[in-house]
Amino acid sequence: MDQGGRFAVELIVLIPGLVIVSWIATRLIGVRRSWSASLISILVAWLLAILCAWIVAGRELTAPGFVRDTLALAFLFTMIVAVGVDMLARPGTLARGDEAGLFEVPRPLRHIQLQLDTFRRTRELARIARANGFGHLLGRAKRNADAEREPPEARARRALEQMGGMFVKLGQVASTRTDLLPKDAIAELSKLQDDVALASPSSMESVIERQLGHPVGQVFAEFDWQPVAAASIAQAYFATLRSGEAVVVKVQRPGIAKVIERDLGIMLRITQRLQDRTPQGRRYRIHELAEDFADGVRQELDFRVEGRNTTEIGRSMADEPGIHVPRIYDEFSTQRLLVQERLDGVSARESGTIADMGFDTEELADRLLRAALKQMLTDGLFHADLHPGNVFVLRDGDIGMIDFGATGRLDPLTQASLRQMLLSVSLRDAAMLRQAVSEVCSIGADVDLDALERALSRFMSVHVGQGASVDAKALHGLLELLTRFGIGVPSDLTTFSRALVVLEGTLGTMSPGFSLPDHAQRIAAEFAADQFGSANLEEMAKHELLTLMPVLRQLPRHADRIATQVERGELLARVSLFSTSDDTRFVSRMVNRVMMGFLGAALGVISVVLLSISQETVVTGEAFFQLFGYVGLLGSVVLILRVIAAIVRDGMN
Repeated sequence: MDQGGRFAVELIVLIPGLVIVSWIATRLIGVRRSWSASLISILVAWLLAILCAWIVAGRELTAPGFVRDTLALAFLFTMIVAVGVDMLARPGTLARGDEAGLFEVPRPLRHIQLQLDTFRRTRELARIARANGFGHLLGRAKRNADAEREPPEARARRALEQMGGMFVKLGQVASTRTDLLPKDAIAELSKLQDDVALASPSSMESVIERQLGHPVGQVFAEFDWQPVAAASIAQAYFATLRSGEAVVVKVQRPGIAKVIERDLGIMLRITQRLQDRTPQGRRYRIHELAEDFADGVRQELDFRVEGRNTTEIGRSMADEPGIHVPRIYDEFSTQRLLVQERLDGVSARESGTIADMGFDTEELADRLLRAALKQMLTDGLFHADLHPGNVFVLRDGDIGMIDFGATGRLDPLTQASLRQMLLSVSLRDAAMLRQAVSEVCSIGADVDLDALERALSRFMSVHVGQGASVDAKALHGLLELLTRFGIGVPSDLTTFSRALVVLEGTLGTMSPGFSLPDHAQRIAAEFAADQFGSANLEEMAKHELLTLMPVLRQLPRHADRIATQVERGELLARVSLFSTSDDTRFVSRMVNRVMMGFLGAALGVISVVLLSISQETVVTGEAFFQLFGYVGLLGSVVLILRVIAAIVRDGMN
């Protein structure tokens, strides 16, 4: 075979060979990247390998060994480039990607379209922010003096309304956070209206038929295409099943999931920037609020979750007199479609109409509070958004609850700790309150427990009078105090606190002058009496005594053994050097920096040796050694500078 034929065969072998060696190289170093990052890394490595092999072959592609050298160098360069790309990634993102273990399906056109859509939406939001005097908070140099003459709360409300979609919903959620925002901001954000354009009946009908798998007429005898409610995520309609039951059909808007993910991504970036750059953002922790909001919205996108929550709470409320939870028709409900029983009544916000119907509004409010507290403190799963629009007074006098998309869960330990917290605040016992907080919250080793107990004592002296019960505002103040001490408050506890504030507002709307603390104290006492009656207490005491019996039997022997070891001087203590995750992370970070610095220095020494090799030492391949010498020096400088930059970011001292 002549030289040209041999070269053609080598080229045929080269392409699949490059693919194989690149795959082996990435697997050896454990790199798992997205398809785009992997493709770029491999292409760059291939180009470098071909270039170096061409230089070594004396710039002759047909030289013997060209394909062999290319494959060997591709194997090496693929690992180098892959690690180099990882070094450019944002810290923490690679670890989260490895934990997920996901591989992205190549969809370049959809990715480009999403990026363009996000860019246009970001520009639109920036324009709205500038028009309302908030452009400088997003990095814009100029301030809008004309717009800033108006109070910032009013400008924020108008800006959120103009942004629409998830931003209006975020403002509505923020209006319930009396623990974070001042009264002026709460009052202004409460005026937010979700003025969304109605989706066409034809588009909504197509969604319903795709979810049902049948035409609308085969499932519903009647369907009123005029929405009874419209929000950013879904629209609701009145309908009648062929079996005769009156139902409400909740349908997700077409394509809303993509729009929501786009807006949530932009929202999280904006709130992170505001929290980093403004004192108000840091004070009110707006990025944390946005993250909690984003998690809740993503859960609301799956109507099956709402259906399960409704059914579960309905079972727990079955024995509660005067409480009605709508039935879910699971056979017709899907991820984007929810069919539930229609309730015949009036909204809780119509207190005058309720009184005209002949019902005692205070008794209704007490019944609603009893049901909500049972969900929170006994059952564990509770409705987290009982605003007046989600509470109905039915024609027969029952109270109906709807829209279980926002719920919270409290495990038994959290419930017990929460009851102890409420009791300790009522008793003004700071030590008991600190103990209850330590059982449910994450308290770091750097928290001064004595200072925390003093702060809790001052908090109770300010917010709780002698013998007074606890209201929602006091509970919010307690959570805010814990956050200032750097104590991690569980999200479920925050959800409970927010739900209690919303419930307090609904009770006041339903029955003006209704006192949540007074009624809650009486209901909680009844719960305690039912749970800790004399018979129950006797059984609990027996159970606890039987549980402690093995420990009590071993206690004298252990005490005698310890005393003997102390007397002989043989008592030993074992200390764990890495008892916390913070210690492990610190040591790991230090070891990584030392290793990176050592590798950088070693690479620099090797590179200098390669550059020192002259033509007298090596007759051929001088360019090869020179090239690797300069590449090695560059890598050495990058590694050492990376270590220095990390030290500077953490502080020179």
